[in-house]
Amino acid sequence: METEIDSEKNELRGKKPQAETISAVIITKNEEANIRRCLDSLKWVDEVIVVDSGSQDDTRQLATELGATVYDAPWTGYGPAKAFGVDKATSRWILSVDADEVVTPELADEILQLLVGGAPFNGYDMPRLTNFLGRWIRHCGWYPDRVIRLFQKAHGNFDDAPVHERVVLDGPHGHLKSDLLHYSYPTLEHYLVKSNRYTTLGAHKAFDQGRRAGWFDIVIRPSVSFFSHYIVRQGFRDGLEGLLISVMSAVAVMVKYAKLRVLQNEKKQKENQ
Repeated sequence: METEIDSEKNELRGKKPQAETISAVIITKNEEANIRRCLDSLKWVDEVIVVDSGSQDDTRQLATELGATVYDAPWTGYGPAKAFGVDKATSRWILSVDADEVVTPELADEILQLLVGGAPFNGYDMPRLTNFLGRWIRHCGWYPDRVIRLFQKAHGNFDDAPVHERVVLDGPHGHLKSDLLHYSYPTLEHYLVKSNRYTTLGAHKAFDQGRRAGWFDIVIRPSVSFFSHYIVRQGFRDGLEGLLISVMSAVAVMVKYAKLRVLQNEKKQKENQ
């Protein structure tokens, strides 16, 4: 049964110029716990592209059942995976959404209103609000966490960064007001798994760029990170969760540079053989 919100969205979608079509692009791997919630928030777009990299759960089946077009692609990093999805999309506009994110009705309406009125920019960023252990985090440097996620396919795409990928546009971008919800860390274990993956990717990226880790990076940088998150960015206002984020962010900095140090030592050992 169509709700009042759905009716309003369909009315807006009907007014949207035919040329202003939107494809949502999502990359996945073992996201059965998140994919339905994500896709349910995207029923208003013209096309949903899912790029799956070897899911062993029901992610692909659920995405297909919910109307998405699913492509298989070997994992080569976040940037390349998202760029692959953009290339497969057929719409003029691209909306990039992660599987653990949700487009709020307010954000959907804002995007549709923008396109009805004629978007003056080739791309737009939006504020992202992250949920950590059940609490929405509005400080710690986590919010508004603006990310470019809406852009014209002809004027932008993701770079090839394996982690911390970004959209590269051929012109300036505008700003949306409504939040994109990010259910990134439902449990502490989930956070630690992600942190381990990101610190490894970050260490390899730094190593490939020729960066090296020393005492300053492993001893001083973590303390600076904690002070920045908890004091400067007012993480203390997010309660105990803010303290946990600040501490674990500092640990992640130390772990990243420790892993970089290991890569350096392994290279020296090979050179000395």
